[in-house]
Amino acid sequence: MAAVTEAPPLAPAPVEKPPRKRGRLVPYWLLLPGILWLLVFFALPMIYQASTSVQTGSLEEGYKVTWHFATYWDALADYWPQFLRSVLYAGAATILCLVLGYPLAYLIAFRAGRWRNLIMILVIAPFFTSFLIRTLAWKTILADGGPVVGALNTLHVLDVTSWLGITSGDRVLATPLAVVCGLTYNFLPFMILPLYTSLERIDGRLHEAAGDLYAKPWTTFRKVTFPLSMPGVVSGTLLTFIPASGDYVNADLLGSTDTRMVGNVIQTQFLRILDYPTAAALSFILMAAILIMVTLYIRKSGTEDLV
Repeated sequence: MAAVTEAPPLAPAPVEKPPRKRGRLVPYWLLLPGILWLLVFFALPMIYQASTSVQTGSLEEGYKVTWHFATYWDALADYWPQFLRSVLYAGAATILCLVLGYPLAYLIAFRAGRWRNLIMILVIAPFFTSFLIRTLAWKTILADGGPVVGALNTLHVLDVTSWLGITSGDRVLATPLAVVCGLTYNFLPFMILPLYTSLERIDGRLHEAAGDLYAKPWTTFRKVTFPLSMPGVVSGTLLTFIPASGDYVNADLLGSTDTRMVGNVIQTQFLRILDYPTAAALSFILMAAILIMVTLYIRKSGTEDLV
């Protein structure tokens, strides 16, 4: 008879130890520096400005918290033209950035080929210099008697813009057009980069499928490309409109007293007039207005998948 060999007994399965509580706390410890940063440099200054906005007094006598909420109404009643102007200028600059930036982002994403990296460097090249220097350069570009103004006069463009009220006679500087041009130039990269990121994610096979279904190029763009790039459109418009509405450098250097934005008023109240409660109230009104507009815009856009 053949010898029957018995299989060795199976080793008992190792008992898994429960995870240590210390390991569960690691993600929270990693979040702690960021939370502290937000508390120290965002939350605390916001609380301080909120208390400043309801104070009364003067710089000589000192300010005290008296819960004087009428400061908000007075600030809005006195400076509502600057608020409206800020929204109009920022909105115009955002639309121009979208009109100029979308074709360029489309070119980089689908047509640039080996030139893609070079074009991307050119897009972010303005970031290599100071915001102030870039704005001052536009004073030279739009100077009276310069080539730009001369060309616009030759083409009779300034006659139309003067009739529309965005330039003054043969001048471009110290007009709304100059301020909007400065805002558009300075914030254009903030529009192009999210658009490019969103367009690059689109699967090229979707365009091929649209072509196989006999869709024309414009139909493919309208039905496929643009809807899929909406996260980039929303992100780009927000990154452009929000800082542009609070900007004061372009209006200060390229505009005049008739083109002052709410950012210029806040700067003047803080640094020159030294009316801190009014300046703080204006800041909170601007923040609340932007928050409401952004919330409504995101809901109307139909996408929360921001790039």
